[in-house]
Amino acid sequence: MAALQARVAQAARVCVLTGAGMSAESGIPTFRDAQSGLWARFDPMQLASEEGFRADPRLVWDWYAQRREGVRRAQPHAGHVALADFARRRPGVLTVITQNVDDLHQRAGLLGTIRLHGDILQDQWLSPSRHAPACDLAQAVPGRPPRCALCGNLVRPGVVWFGESLPHGAWQAAEQAAQACAVMLVVGTSGVVWPAAGLAAAARRSGAHVVIINPAATEIDGDAHEHLAGPAAELLPKLLMR
Repeated sequence: MAALQARVAQAARVCVLTGAGMSAESGIPTFRDAQSGLWARFDPMQLASEEGFRADPRLVWDWYAQRREGVRRAQPHAGHVALADFARRRPGVLTVITQNVDDLHQRAGLLGTIRLHGDILQDQWLSPSRHAPACDLAQAVPGRPPRCALCGNLVRPGVVWFGESLPHGAWQAAEQAAQACAVMLVVGTSGVVWPAAGLAAAARRSGAHVVIINPAATEIDGDAHEHLAGPAAELLPKLLMR
């Protein structure tokens, strides 16, 4: 830990990729864990794809409404705070990339976080409209889900669903950060979701020292120089304390 602390303290660029385990420590269920109780009998494609939404908009909207309530109740933990404190102490050094759709990094103070999978608390139109820009999300007719009074377009959560591309600007920024960093920390992700899982290997190919912080083994352990086994709320404050 002491050697790694020194390496991070001396790094000109540090990149951190966070996944679902980071948010799970704040009490936000992972995508799969959120499919419990009433939702256990539904296929993930039914709840997180455009096809599933079009087939049963109310069902999908209600599931996301439940998830949104959980996000609003959750609070950033010590790991989120440690990252934000590090960014304040060393301006311009840290880039945080997240696969998470909650706002815990932002509430901790990391407003510049690169969000690969969108924002669950934001809305967007389901389809492009020939009436745009006259269609105004703020004027959507309330419902489950709301819809446009002008064209009938449905409102959907602002997240990346199965089969959809990552936001181009966010992915480009993430690739650049991974390739430019001296140290990359991969925190709370199992390494099974692509293309985000490939950022660790990209960073290593570019010369970065890659560290995985996760309680269990991951699919991308082979891309790392080190694996710190434990929760982010415990390990990040220690690692970033200098």
